Amino acid sequence: MKRVFDVLLILLGLPLLLPLLVVVGLLVRVNLGAPVFFKQVRPGLAGKPFTMMKFRSMTDERDEQGNLLPDALRLTKFGRFLRSTSLDELPGLWSVLKGDMSLVGPRPLLVEYLPLYSAEQARRHETRPGITGWAQVNGRNAISWEQKFEYDVWYVDNQSLWLDIKIIFLTLKKVFVRDGISADGEETMSKFTGSLDK
Repeated sequence: MKRVFDVLLILLGLPLLLPLLVVVGLLVRVNLGAPVFFKQVRPGLAGKPFTMMKFRSMTDERDEQGNLLPDALRLTKFGRFLRSTSLDELPGLWSVLKGDMSLVGPRPLLVEYLPLYSAEQARRHETRPGITGWAQVNGRNAISWEQKFEYDVWYVDNQSLWLDIKIIFLTLKKVFVRDGISADGEETMSKFTGSLDK
């Protein structure tokens, strides 16, 4: 039922989504250049890797040694707008149609985090990752990693169609007020380095 709901909702929204994807894609090209998309391998259901796609929100500026500059220096005003409105996430809908992701579920994080999870935190991979999730509507990037993982596992144990509908509506509200976009002192979220209770 969850999979049917995901696909049906995207197909019903195509008349609005397709023009929006084109417009945002063109704006990314004008403001940030090529490539328009940011692609990265992330762990999905059962930790199986898949390629996640987002609209690019940062430049490729590098230092004298050829290393990428910190996010704070590469994230432009336009990029901040994309992230705060979650418009950068729109290409992820393709991953939902492919079955790699769901509209609602724990956010897909970095592959390098996999060995850092406690056994309980690793349970977040017992369901497909989502464009949005219970952690995103309960603090997004402004809460600690531990809180975020607690919300993710709670979702795994309590997921239902009605909960997904609630999360989608709460997500729209969060996007409108642009709440919880970044952690204190960070442009987005600090890097996860492991839990004390592992």
